[in-house]
Amino acid sequence: MVQGSKNAALPIMAAALLHNGCTILHGCPKIADVFVMEQILQKLGVTTHWEGHSLFLDCHQVCGCSISSSETEKMRASVLLAGSLLGREKCVCMGYPGGCVIGRRPIDLHLEVFARMGADIQEDGDCLRVTADRLQGIRHRFPKVSVGATENAVLAAVGGEGWTILENTAREPEVTALCSFLKKMGVRIEDNGRGTLCILGGCILSDVEYVIPPDRIVAGTLLLAGAAVRGKITLFKAPVQQLDSLLTLYQKMGGQYLVSGGTLETDSRGVRNALPLTETGVYPGFPTDMQPLLMAVCCTLQGESRIREKVFENRFRVAKPLKEMGAKIRIRGAYAKIQGPAVLKGCPVEAMDLRAGAALVIAALCAAGETIIESCEYIERGYETLYQDINLLGGRIRKENDSIDETETTGIPAKNKKEITG
Repeated sequence: MVQGSKNAALPIMAAALLHNGCTILHGCPKIADVFVMEQILQKLGVTTHWEGHSLFLDCHQVCGCSISSSETEKMRASVLLAGSLLGREKCVCMGYPGGCVIGRRPIDLHLEVFARMGADIQEDGDCLRVTADRLQGIRHRFPKVSVGATENAVLAAVGGEGWTILENTAREPEVTALCSFLKKMGVRIEDNGRGTLCILGGCILSDVEYVIPPDRIVAGTLLLAGAAVRGKITLFKAPVQQLDSLLTLYQKMGGQYLVSGGTLETDSRGVRNALPLTETGVYPGFPTDMQPLLMAVCCTLQGESRIREKVFENRFRVAKPLKEMGAKIRIRGAYAKIQGPAVLKGCPVEAMDLRAGAALVIAALCAAGETIIESCEYIERGYETLYQDINLLGGRIRKENDSIDETETTGIPAKNKKEITG
């Protein structure tokens, strides 16, 4: 069963701050990023507890609007608390957001919306302070599509006065999930389905229970793992409609699939064809989060595959450890050329970010011998049961602290190491 979506859960957790009441999020993934967001909310005065995969958030006693840089630098999604706190408290003081180093991700688009709504923005070193006596509804067109800026603008608009009309917004499923949650809470939101959102500020909000949708990137990761080893997998509760761009590429590789209800069955025994050119893009294009995973699979295909990265300039960082494993990859600007099939060999490699780490897991499954992935805490930021899922599908993967003797002899901290046998 596919876990709840990280990229939907985090903005929805931030959105819970807008209501002076209780929120229950069912199917919430128990991953590192969610725990970091929960800790930040707790320091703001939110009372939280878990019952299985249901996260309870009581926002009656929110008592602050300051978030330290030591907290925000842990993940990029912390920036979404700016829109919620501005909407609720009309003030936020926070450090700049961190997260995976996959390219320049400035927050100027976020701040521009806040300023147009009437907020005063002061920057002091690493600290950002945004205040507003009142937030006025506006009509705003984003100069380029941005998921985070869209979500932050929506959150701030909920606490504004009158209608806010946002044009050229992101259309990712996670944005749709955030709007769905807010509507269930009582916010009036109109979506024309073509990149325009209309949000009425000042609506009366109420307690809400909401089910976090399944994670399309996790589903894609498992599908591509199956493709890399030419296996057959079955995914329950897979967000099939959100995987159109990936499934199209999967068929071009030679894969076959069957959809029945919410179940996706894939058969990768015929996967072999190289992909002439794949370009990443905003939804419904091929997601940049899956690009490193696709690169790992392309190492196993017959002929030359080409990838153009159009979203983040550092998404090709995974090429270095893949080449250490024997991959034949050439990088020229925004293009990567992958010559396959490569003979991959297990060796020590490092996960430099979340999706690169998952890509190395896929490559390790195809490699001869044992692969040791260090800094696997990056992987755990977004995947709750990836290791268990790989084992269920027939792979051999274990966390280093499952073997006390090896931890003592290698000297590598247990939390930073993962061993996979291809």
